[in-house]
Amino acid sequence: MKITDEEIFDVVDACDNVIGQASRVEVHSKGLFHRAIHVFVFNEEEEIFLQRRSLVKDVAAGLWSSSCSGHVDSGETYEEAAHRELVEEIFLTVHAGQLDWTLMASPCAATENEFVRLYCCRSSQSLKTDPLEIMDSCWINRTELGRWMQEKPEDFSPSFLHLYALETLVSPLAST
Repeated sequence: MKITDEEIFDVVDACDNVIGQASRVEVHSKGLFHRAIHVFVFNEEEEIFLQRRSLVKDVAAGLWSSSCSGHVDSGETYEEAAHRELVEEIFLTVHAGQLDWTLMASPCAATENEFVRLYCCRSSQSLKTDPLEIMDSCWINRTELGRWMQEKPEDFSPSFLHLYALETLVSPLAST
């Protein structure tokens, strides 16, 4: 939901129950718990699609991150937000059953006090990116990505490093 072009998010308690609403600015400035999604998109070669966030982003500008990510707007479900963000950021439409909820991460410093639902999906199509959101992108296999993250963790957003580490523990895709 937007009021005069300002994003409004649901504020949640420590159990992810909605307790109110606040603007993006208020949520971030006060460190309030709120909701977000991340999606890891894999191709047929089991590579993950990464995006390098635009330099105009207010969080993790210029850093490599999940295939797509974003806040859950007030009144929106996590899954609705995931579908919306996929279209907005990388012009990818996935249908019911193609988006797998992989894990839920609790609020912490790495997630900017967000409850994050991580989804995974597969796509064989060539992905385009929104230049206002993303300055670069690449497909990379897990071996190369692991080496890169170990050598230069500062290249990646804290939320991506956190979620990727969690995902490798629970996802069947991680072992392929």
